[in-house]
Amino acid sequence: MTSPQSSSAQLAAAAAGHPAGRDAQPVAPQPAAVAPLPAAAPQPAVLAATGLLKSYGAATALAGVDFRVAAGESVAIMGASGSGKTTLLHCLAGIIRPDAGRVSLATPHGVVDVTGLGEKERSRLRREAFGFVFQQGFLLPELTAVENVALPLMLGGATRQAAEQSAASWLAALGLAGFEARRLGQLSGGQAQRVAIARAQVTGASVVFADEPTGALDSRTSAEVMDALIASTTGRGKSLIVVTHDEDVAARCSRVLQLADGRIVDEAVTA
Repeated sequence: MTSPQSSSAQLAAAAAGHPAGRDAQPVAPQPAAVAPLPAAAPQPAVLAATGLLKSYGAATALAGVDFRVAAGESVAIMGASGSGKTTLLHCLAGIIRPDAGRVSLATPHGVVDVTGLGEKERSRLRREAFGFVFQQGFLLPELTAVENVALPLMLGGATRQAAEQSAASWLAALGLAGFEARRLGQLSGGQAQRVAIARAQVTGASVVFADEPTGALDSRTSAEVMDALIASTTGRGKSLIVVTHDEDVAARCSRVLQLADGRIVDEAVTA
């Protein structure tokens, strides 16, 4: 005869999904489902543009472009010749005004409507908040490296001594300590571009624009210059916008935008 206790054990085992009997094993608890983590919120934009339109006569250069870049972020802009890359950079930097749309810059004193500023105010903004690195460098050959870097500070009213002291610090940070007294003709292409990078940031720019910054360099020097450019901008919490046709250069940036016929047709995150 089966005891009540034995029957109860068999019923409990059956209810748990085990065959009745003394060899039945306890059921392992199932782990609770883990809810997916929420997506990270995008960082606030330092520089943003909405609905940018720009035409030159019958030719449309920008056809409703939206853009944003955060602090510590680098964005590469790629596209075929005539796709609108340089026009977009010039609109973002306040060099030219779009026909429509808005560019805004976040500053410690609030958001500035770049497109709403007059030429004098935009010129001051470019001098104080933006830095520029171009393919040619645009260094003055009659000046030394330290004088080229110090020039924006002196134009802004700094004394020569203070400006050159700050310039020398930037040159050292970019691996050019001891090159202060050299002129353009005494520098290699990569060294000259690093001088240009120092000059672009000596005023404390929060956003640096680079238009084909490695276009005249070989692949090894190009990689070295891009390493220096990224380390000295995004590595210090600044924003970097690079126009380039070089995929290796673009791959070093956080995001890559592809332009065609004045529109952003693709966007990829690289890091």
